[in-house]
Amino acid sequence: VQLQASGGGLVQAGGSLRLSCVASGRTFRTYAVGWFRQAPGKEREFVAGIRWSGTGTFYADSVKGRFAITRDNVKNTVYLQMNNLKPEDTAVYYCAADPVSKVGSAWMTGTYAYWGQGTQVTVSS
Repeated sequence: VQLQASGGGLVQAGGSLRLSCVASGRTFRTYAVGWFRQAPGKEREFVAGIRWSGTGTFYADSVKGRFAITRDNVKNTVYLQMNNLKPEDTAVYYCAADPVSKVGSAWMTGTYAYWGQGTQVTVSS
C-alpha cells in the first residue's frame, strides 16, 4: 500500500483546509487510517483516526469539534476536514494506514504499517 497525502497550504487563523490521503491497493479499504502531525521541534502527534468501515472515528482532544475525518472506500481516499484552524495547528500532516483495527488509545500509540510523505499546513495569525 502506498499513501499520498495532499491538500496542505497556507491559511489564516479561522480558515479551513481539507487534506486528502489517496492509497494504492484494494486492501486499503479494509485498513484503519490515522492522521498525524509534526510541528518543528516537536514530536509527532496523533490527530484523528477512522475505522475501515468509516463508522468509527477517534480524535485528539486538541482538534475535537474542529476537524472531521471521513473516507471514501470506492476512491481509496481518506479526508481530514480542518475548520477553525489555529496557528498551533501548523505542522506537517501525515496519513498512515494499518490492517489492524484500533480501539481507544491504540489509535495514538499503536503501530501503523504504511505512511504517506506528509503535507505542510501553515496557519497564520
